[in-house]
Amino acid sequence: MRRKKIWFIVNPVSGGITKDDIANLISDILSRSLYDWRICYTGYAGHGAVLATMAVENDIDVVVAVGGDGTVNEVARSLVHSKTVLGIVPCGSGNGLARHLQIPMEPRKALEMINVGENISIDYGLINNRPFFCTCGMGYDAAVSYKFSSSCKRGLKAYVENALMELAKYKPEAYTIIDNKVERTYKAFCIALANASQYGNNAYIAPEASMNDGLMDVTVVEPFPLIEAASMAYMLFNGMFKEGAKHIKTFRTSKLTVIREQPGIIHCDGDPMKATSIIKVEMVHAGLKVITKSDATAHLVPIYQTIGQQVGQQIGQQVIPVVSASTAAFRLASQTIVNLFKQPK
Repeated sequence: MRRKKIWFIVNPVSGGITKDDIANLISDILSRSLYDWRICYTGYAGHGAVLATMAVENDIDVVVAVGGDGTVNEVARSLVHSKTVLGIVPCGSGNGLARHLQIPMEPRKALEMINVGENISIDYGLINNRPFFCTCGMGYDAAVSYKFSSSCKRGLKAYVENALMELAKYKPEAYTIIDNKVERTYKAFCIALANASQYGNNAYIAPEASMNDGLMDVTVVEPFPLIEAASMAYMLFNGMFKEGAKHIKTFRTSKLTVIREQPGIIHCDGDPMKATSIIKVEMVHAGLKVITKSDATAHLVPIYQTIGQQVGQQIGQQVIPVVSASTAAFRLASQTIVNLFKQPK
């Protein structure tokens, strides 16, 4: 049997996590009877897409993105509608797509899955013609992505810190959503358009999302008082952002247009980008092949009640009393929350 050609595209700075051992891990774990491999390192934003395009042109069988959701997006958007299969070794701040696809967070186990996993086809989306594979959206989450992208710090702690700082000052906007000739108008804290169920770190913005139904799950988070931030965090981490929940509106569609009051920032798999006041989003069915478990697209949300409750309590205890407090206070709160994420799940 012919050994498959596999390229590893490694982002050395994603998630603030060192990748120094990745070459040794690949040599130790990857099946030599199945694969011939090459390791490539990205050197600048967008380099992953360039390398992945080269892989397709060279008939490489599998390309593995070693990094976070941004790295996965760069690689995957060059692989859509090709014969080349995507693999993921999650090393980012959130790893939303890998978590939805039930790919292990530990690099060693993720590499083992590449040896034994199956190739399945998943959907992807387009926001203003730019591919996304996990989530995209506008509002608060886009504002946080923009702030995080300009930060010199990476990793979960930095992301949480930026999210808390933005929470204290963010002002909701008005949006009109046109879908299948149905027009809906909302004042929204954020609008999330999801192919996968979560942002990352088990924050389930669309807990019932499937990656093989040809539809995006639309979650509209309506404005809420800051005093309710704790309960909203509890709902987010416990997979409770569903229709009928307080401050939450949801529906599914394959295509929509969002009109907002003015141009601004949107995000695409966590990466911020500027956009006009008119935003067009659509889904493409089964356009990408991925190595994972055979049943990973029909995702069932585990209920992390303990961690969700603790995160909600910490936001309530740490953030609300210090809305106008110093940056140091926010850093203390963010470190407390990061420590909760590190507890065994």
